[in-house]
Amino acid sequence: MDVNKMQIQWYPGHMHKAQKAVRDILPQVDLIIEVLDARIPFSSENPMIAQLRGDKPTLKILNKSDLADSEKVQQWQDYFATSSHIQTLAIHAQQADRKERILNQIKQMVPRTDNSVKIIHALILGIPNVGKSTLINTLASRTIAKTGNEPAVTKILQRIKLEGGITLFDSPGLLWPNIENSHSGYRLAITGGIKETAFELPDIASYAAEYCLKAYPERLKQRYQLSELPADGPAPEITFLEQIGKSRGCLVSGGQVNLDKISRIFINELREGLLGPICFELPENMIEESQQVEAQRILKAAKKQQRLEAKKNKQSKRRR
Repeated sequence: MDVNKMQIQWYPGHMHKAQKAVRDILPQVDLIIEVLDARIPFSSENPMIAQLRGDKPTLKILNKSDLADSEKVQQWQDYFATSSHIQTLAIHAQQADRKERILNQIKQMVPRTDNSVKIIHALILGIPNVGKSTLINTLASRTIAKTGNEPAVTKILQRIKLEGGITLFDSPGLLWPNIENSHSGYRLAITGGIKETAFELPDIASYAAEYCLKAYPERLKQRYQLSELPADGPAPEITFLEQIGKSRGCLVSGGQVNLDKISRIFINELREGLLGPICFELPENMIEESQQVEAQRILKAAKKQQRLEAKKNKQSKRRR
């Protein structure tokens, strides 16, 4: 399918204020905690954060790891470990010790002497709907941050005192003005990082189906009780959605499959982990797609320069 056709309308509202708040507070913090979705560690990372943090110690929390393919999560942890200032933790909401694990990791990354009264200042960041607010409430052992399934709940920068001499700064969910990598846009939509008003469900379900047909075919067979999956050919992902749409009774008049209905069912089951733990990207995807984005930037800049030169030449001819 053509991944370049996806168009996302962002809700930038408080985005610029959030970015300014992060820039202002960054010199005061000892450590950055970046909450990522373990199913999409690359696509759920805000590139602005990477630019801002520099070499500051960073703890990447791969959240919702119970929904992610553990083998592929380990590949991501190995990849991030190649940076000396980055450490990772893979956690999920059902882990009783996740608070202790995170606090211990923070103390290990910002060492103090036994009698030190120094406060560790940590800034927690993450795009909407990666579970940041729920995690903050767990760390604070009380309800501090609002939680919800809809993106963009946190609005202002908060200062939260944790046990063990740690102060946590919570930023609003940071978005970027546009997503240059169309693959990341689809993955964010699949996992719930983008409001549903920003995309068409059959489009997202088709992308997810195409990926799962290649990466997790046996999971699809088992979940939807299929003896065979669509063979390679034109749009096997649509054929698959039609297959499961018929088996689930998602039909309209004339016996046609209601693609909107079966797409919603398929995406919801993916999000809930009913097809088993899945990762939608690997480090090699990150490298390849980053190179593609850079090539697109260069091409875009060249076209812009051509337009400017054409405009100058036109104005010059008029003056003659």
